[in-house]
Amino acid sequence: MAALCIGSIGELLVEFICTETDGRNLRAAPYVGPFPSGAPGIFIDQAARIARSFGGRAVFAGAVGDDAFGTVLLRRLEQDGVDLALIRVVKGVPTGTAHVSYNSDGSRDFVFNIAHSAAAHLPALAKIEAGFLAAGITLLHISGSMLGDPAMRAVGLALCENLAARGVAISLDPNIRPELISDAGYLETLQKIMALACYVLPSEADADVLFPDQDFDAWSARLLTGAARVVVLKRGDQGCMGRDAGGTVSLPAQPTSLVDPTGAGDCFCATFVTLLAAGHAMADALARANAAGALAVSHLGPMEGNSSLPEIDRILRGAT
Repeated sequence: MAALCIGSIGELLVEFICTETDGRNLRAAPYVGPFPSGAPGIFIDQAARIARSFGGRAVFAGAVGDDAFGTVLLRRLEQDGVDLALIRVVKGVPTGTAHVSYNSDGSRDFVFNIAHSAAAHLPALAKIEAGFLAAGITLLHISGSMLGDPAMRAVGLALCENLAARGVAISLDPNIRPELISDAGYLETLQKIMALACYVLPSEADADVLFPDQDFDAWSARLLTGAARVVVLKRGDQGCMGRDAGGTVSLPAQPTSLVDPTGAGDCFCATFVTLLAAGHAMADALARANAAGALAVSHLGPMEGNSSLPEIDRILRGAT
């Protein structure tokens, strides 16, 4: 088996969280941050923490500004073992940001600055592809959040096509954000990447958009007749379901105290696909990903609840 190397690409952001509910980012209120964020960044940070248990690597392609927020991101990723060689530092352009406001009904309102920030200034496709191949990439993960910007989505799709042709497994979290859908190319590209993906990991909200009026059994069966080897439905506080050629596994949510749900899905995906890439069975990877998601929501800040494999296993054993 090839040495484990997980790669991802996309936006790196710092996030600011409103301390008052139901403001919808429309009124003056205190915010806390900057927290390292960006769905692909949360994913790769968690993947690095899990991969270290198997002597594996995590490599990220993206960009930050030459400012304090960029430093926040680079320090966190480096601290957790992410290879920074493919992260550009763009002079004169600010690091990407996200502002999130929580509502009493559990919904969230986001304001993103991606397209007009350093986050959109990815390295050239050829450089990214060569860098991933030189690192020995075995799996590339794509978050749908990077597909809102046309230039970023073009690089993401081409990279998936090129690496899949070389035998690299593709993992996809659709992560559909209405705030980022600017044109029809978003969903069209998402469908093309999904057709290439070995691992497809939508949330219930994603599934409602991608597979309207279809239940999990129907759409997962169809995906498994194509490139997909494993399909997962993330169900938030209802747990998760996973399906592969051996059948379906359904798990309730791991008990936890909800503090901040942002990033939990990315943390779940990173744990799940890294364990699959390391040779674990679907049911085992699903249980550990479920626990990782529970740890993630118990901390304020999208990366603050990211965890190591020993921490996850303590949760599964019922340790405090």
